[in-house]
Amino acid sequence: MAASCSLVCCGEERDSDKAVVVRFSNGFVNNADKLDVSMYRNSDGNNPKKKSRQILVAESDRLCYVGQNFGGASLKCNNLCKYYVGVLNRQTMQMEVHSAQLFNMQPILPGEASEMAKAQDTTQSYRDKVDSLIEAFGTNKQKRALASRRLNQVGSDALHQAVAKAASTVIDSKGLEALQQEVVETESQAALVSHLPPCNVNADNRENVYPFDELLSPEEFAALAQAGSKMAALTPEELKKMKDEGSYQCVVKHLENMASVGEARDKTSRCAFYLSMLLKLARQKNVSRKFGQEDGCPHIIQNKLLRTFTVETFNNGRVQNMVSTSMRAKLAAYSLALLLHMGYMTADLTLLHRDLGITEARMIEVAKSMGLTFSKPARAKSDKVELHDEHRQASVVLPLVKYDQFIERRKRKKMH
Repeated sequence: MAASCSLVCCGEERDSDKAVVVRFSNGFVNNADKLDVSMYRNSDGNNPKKKSRQILVAESDRLCYVGQNFGGASLKCNNLCKYYVGVLNRQTMQMEVHSAQLFNMQPILPGEASEMAKAQDTTQSYRDKVDSLIEAFGTNKQKRALASRRLNQVGSDALHQAVAKAASTVIDSKGLEALQQEVVETESQAALVSHLPPCNVNADNRENVYPFDELLSPEEFAALAQAGSKMAALTPEELKKMKDEGSYQCVVKHLENMASVGEARDKTSRCAFYLSMLLKLARQKNVSRKFGQEDGCPHIIQNKLLRTFTVETFNNGRVQNMVSTSMRAKLAAYSLALLLHMGYMTADLTLLHRDLGITEARMIEVAKSMGLTFSKPARAKSDKVELHDEHRQASVVLPLVKYDQFIERRKRKKMH
């Protein structure tokens, strides 16, 4: 009858203390006792990724075998399974169970290790490796296709070099800043044309060139009744306070000069409120869905502003409304068209560009794209000149003016 034995678990062991099970890739070792086996561990014990790295070296009279538990040559089964080795103590008849890890031992031939390392260090793409195989073992058809593709690649490289040389010549002749300025101005002109209000060039009278219904539909104009009445009820003291604060000067100017009673007063007050919303929106960057609620803006007007003068962007998975540069140009064009209807087809560009927060040159570009005529009151002979005498006016004059695109180019100074 066979003697019974008991199992003894040695508990949790570290990776460095695990038993080692080796497997030789090129066959079996007949005399394992004659192998000189050495274990090398990584000296960086603080790094959790490196402290478990081990290299096992087994040397014989003829070959040297190397195995490691990291890198491409290691066995992936160590990460997928747990291996255990039982060691039987014949005196106590107890079998100790130890955790183990497997090593794949590969022979290292003298003189070829450095050449293999050099071959692995070369940075060749997959295409280059395939081309090398075609050159060595490919058929005649594959070799002809490879030669044709390389000739086409040479022609493409020559074309890219010619284009780069031509581009550098243009940059040297005109200058990089001048080219960048031309691109910016061309893009700005295209943006202005695409964001102008609807225009009827063949209109019989000036009021129909930029139709009022295209700026405010009858439903939207009717929704502004309550908000317009609040604007009409502003006292002279409140208007003076707004004027002193420097906000919405265009709105204050028309509220001060609007008719006392009648339909004209009602229209001016409603347009003044809508214009104040346009001016406020022009100074925003990110617009919330609650824009205009604190000012008593009707819901239909609020939706119109967000839909017409903002763009939707995604930020952290949320949709946001943003006023882009092109949308600021669109706001300037629509505000100018509204001011023309409020001022008998004449608008003050100086006040408008200040309220919009844009430059005067940008405002003039918008007015030119709309075909307006410019005028500036003559300066008085006296030394004291009022502020409004310096303001530039824009008017609708039939037929509309077609301005030639003019790009100012600064002359480059010659180096002596």
